[in-house]
Amino acid sequence: MAEATYSIGEGPATRVSLSLPEGTAEAIRARVGKREFSAFIAEAVERELRGQVLDEYLADYESRKGPVSEPARQRARQVFGEVFAEEAEWPAAG
Repeated sequence: MAEATYSIGEGPATRVSLSLPEGTAEAIRARVGKREFSAFIAEAVERELRGQVLDEYLADYESRKGPVSEPARQRARQVFGEVFAEEAEWPAAG
């Protein structure tokens, strides 16, 4: 049986062990409460992964076409976010 492959933000929840500095954990609990702790971490990690995916796309583009200006880079982030928000699916990182 083939193992399912999920994109960022998809699939069933899985339990993982995570170590954080106590001050960071306390700040998260204070901001979102104990019950929303995991959701907060998941959203933050997904946001970071999506940023890394975009960075990979931009690096690939730059290696083929040359430097991307800062305004173009900001616009790419905006468009990238809008397109994948509409499609409700992000490509896998890496």
